Amino acid sequence: MFVLAGAPETVERALAIGLLQLGRGAVVSHEAAARLHGFDRCLPDAVEFTVLRGRRHAGAGLVVHSTRSLPPIDRVRAKGFPCTSATRTILDLARSRVTDVRLEAAIDSAVRLGLSSPIVIADRLGDRRGPGHWGTPQLDGLLVDAGGHSPLERRFLTLMRRHGLPRPSTQVVHRRGTRTSARVDFLFSDHGLVVEVSGRLGHVSDAERAKDAQRRNELQAAGRRVYEFTRAQVVHSPSAVAAAVA
Repeated sequence: MFVLAGAPETVERALAIGLLQLGRGAVVSHEAAARLHGFDRCLPDAVEFTVLRGRRHAGAGLVVHSTRSLPPIDRVRAKGFPCTSATRTILDLARSRVTDVRLEAAIDSAVRLGLSSPIVIADRLGDRRGPGHWGTPQLDGLLVDAGGHSPLERRFLTLMRRHGLPRPSTQVVHRRGTRTSARVDFLFSDHGLVVEVSGRLGHVSDAERAKDAQRRNELQAAGRRVYEFTRAQVVHSPSAVAAAVA
């Protein structure tokens, strides 16, 4: 193995060198895979790998995990590197005992990026229960309010559950003919109620306000009532939000 003199010390360079050291079958995993997948709150400088248990490897100085099983469903390529899938990465992060906040961020960003879903994670989690699989109860708890794309959306789902309100469908696409007219954060389909949660008070430019008005008009034309709540309302006035939805 040769390294070009003067090449900058980057995470990508370290990952490439590590994979060469570990040989065929090794994959980038855990925190490093989370970075490659673009998960929120990932560690930017992590360099970690996984190899099959019992396989000899020369990985001096590397963070290397071993596993009894790494089936094809758990292997993908991200940014050119062989690595664990988004779903397997989430399971591995749970097993390594990351905090709830960081694991929530991994789940929600994987859903937002279309790399996994709560159902897929739950199914794979069911295959990994038993002694030695740390993080299973933690993931079980965090999947209850998963399905949104952001911490604020997760907080709204938690709010609905704690106030005994039905769980809405998340990220529902509305179409007009063959055209997508709107993607909404939440839909209470039995009641025709759309709820949006926003991290800011609203759009300020004329073009943004016109787009918002058009979107709202199309939803109302489709028979939907539309409510919008800000982060401040969801976080600081949850009872008022729940009462409005109820």
